[in-house]
Amino acid sequence: MLGAIDTVDFGDDDGRLAELYSYPQDLQTCWVRGNMIASLDGGATEDGKAGGLAGPGDRALFALMRDQADVILVGAATVRIENYSGAQLSVAQRQARQRRGQAEVPPIAVITQSADLDVNAKLFTRTEVPPLILTCTHTVDGARRRLGSAAEVIDASGRDGGSVDPATVLKILAERKLLRVLTEGGPQFLSLLIESDLLDELCLTIAPILVGGVARRIATGPGQVHTRLRRSHLLTDDEGYLYTRYVRGQ
Repeated sequence: MLGAIDTVDFGDDDGRLAELYSYPQDLQTCWVRGNMIASLDGGATEDGKAGGLAGPGDRALFALMRDQADVILVGAATVRIENYSGAQLSVAQRQARQRRGQAEVPPIAVITQSADLDVNAKLFTRTEVPPLILTCTHTVDGARRRLGSAAEVIDASGRDGGSVDPATVLKILAERKLLRVLTEGGPQFLSLLIESDLLDELCLTIAPILVGGVARRIATGPGQVHTRLRRSHLLTDDEGYLYTRYVRGQ
């Protein structure tokens, strides 16, 4: 059994980490995992980017979670700020995914009301799998014309044709058997999932860094909820990072 805080070696504990971060078995609906990083004083970014807070362990865990996911779900602002590309997996990872019955490479799915994305961005040019662009009725036709074969553009509106509905997004992903969902933010999109009661677990890395300034929290939105989660595990490494996993209470 793990202690209160268990030290992990990201170079030697791949099998153990894969078990600790495995998705529930026999899923019938989407299970949504959030993966975020924050500074000690609560900032979600340094110099505007989350990547500035990451260390080697966090980057290794980031790759492991992508490896386990069926789909990587992000907001358009995060794609633009972090200059996202498609998932890059090794031969061994691809083989493991095939054994698990998954596609070799998980697609990136982008939530965007405006669908205002640069077709020359890495999201479209550095990927083996065309991204899924989940937008609304008002913009879907224009986005299909503009992006062409570089992406699959999908209408994910609810009753309001001018906005993307997160529950509809998950329904679309479930119909495609993309049940192991990993979301990497950003703060507004994570907040939307929380407010909509659609987040099943949160994996939060706490970096041993102070950033001050006006950095946003990992979730930023107008709605407020009180959703209790239970701790699954708490890990640390020699760099002083904390790796937490919290899941919905049963």
